[in-house]
Amino acid sequence: MNVPSIEMASKAEIKSYQEEKLIEALQYVAANSPYYKRLFDSGNIDIKGITTLEDLQKLPVTTKEQLQEFNDDFLCVPKSHIIDYTTTSGTSGKPVTFGLTDKDLDRLAYNEAISFICSGIKEGDVVQLMTTIDRRFMAGLAYFLGLRKIKAGVIRVGAGVPELQWDSILKYNPSYLITVPSFLLKLIEYAEIHNIDYRNLGIKGAICIGEPLRNQDFSNNTLSKKIKDKWDIKLFSTYASTEMSTAFAECEYSCGGHHHPDLIIAEVLDENDNPVTDGSAGELVVTTLGIEAMPLVRFKTGDIVQLHQEPCQCGRNSMRIGPVVGRKQQMIKYKGTTLYPPAMIDLLRSFPEIQNHLIEISTNDLGTDEILIKAVAASPTDALLTEIKDHFRAKLRVTPKIVFVSAEEVNNVMFNPMSRKPINFIDKRGC
Repeated sequence: MNVPSIEMASKAEIKSYQEEKLIEALQYVAANSPYYKRLFDSGNIDIKGITTLEDLQKLPVTTKEQLQEFNDDFLCVPKSHIIDYTTTSGTSGKPVTFGLTDKDLDRLAYNEAISFICSGIKEGDVVQLMTTIDRRFMAGLAYFLGLRKIKAGVIRVGAGVPELQWDSILKYNPSYLITVPSFLLKLIEYAEIHNIDYRNLGIKGAICIGEPLRNQDFSNNTLSKKIKDKWDIKLFSTYASTEMSTAFAECEYSCGGHHHPDLIIAEVLDENDNPVTDGSAGELVVTTLGIEAMPLVRFKTGDIVQLHQEPCQCGRNSMRIGPVVGRKQQMIKYKGTTLYPPAMIDLLRSFPEIQNHLIEISTNDLGTDEILIKAVAASPTDALLTEIKDHFRAKLRVTPKIVFVSAEEVNNVMFNPMSRKPINFIDKRGC
């Protein structure tokens, strides 16, 4: 497979192409989606008047709450046509079920294939898959289908278990890994304890999911630096969600996730659902293209991002998405300062003494946000606590409440067997 030509086209050509696809997408949902039929009829919306990307402003947005409440009404095909049932992780609310047709699975494979190609994986490479492919998890299935499409070899190890991961690496010699980046630190720790020469095994890079690797200026964040200090492999950041069935993947220049114009239309909106000014952060809103079973129009992802429009050194002219600032739903107003969990997580990771942590947000008697950080340290001391608080004050201008707790207390919450991802943020507001 090659890079899709539309990604190398001019900005004007990309816009014109997307507008053609937008018209097709609106005609499709108007004819087949009970939810959008009802929405357009009740709002007296004539989709024939929506022909440009700017015209999207004439349409209402679709929220996660609407998707949760009217889940089945978004389905555009009979259930007998569904081949795969996938659910969202439920990180920010009740999980939503997505059905995928055979055509949707082909699209999913294509999306992941061109995303892997963007990150340098090619036919003949061997890739170790360190994420689950079961439990209705779309990403694991997508990775397998995409690698198969570009004719790369796949080692389906699944999540966790460093011993099994290294056993497979030593046996099958993968050139790339797909993993949550913090797990790479556990792999390194295991390798050092067991005298595995991990730096000389031919692993070129890791496709990283679920956790940010970059600061907003695309420099390496604390997690990325910790990995690179130990293991100088290429780390590729990716951004995706079940609702989009589309990924934004970094290329070798590590300057944001590349947009696939043939698969999705992306907007960034402010709190009043108006487009942000160029270079400003806002909520990512997407319209999916080419999805048969459950397409979405102007879906609010809840993720705060910044778009980058300048051409990339790799030759692609499609826009890029910067690192996620945070989830809109997880925004914290604390003592006059706006915070998001990723900033606190990155700061905590800068302390090698902290082994794990859990951030809890609640509402106090005055109705304002309170932050409690439960930290696990090998040698908890008052001096370490003071140092952490001073670092918070210097970097984030506030000092939340921080307490040291046992590893067991944190791990019981973080590694919930019912969750597909480690949980390090708990929002108790409204409970």
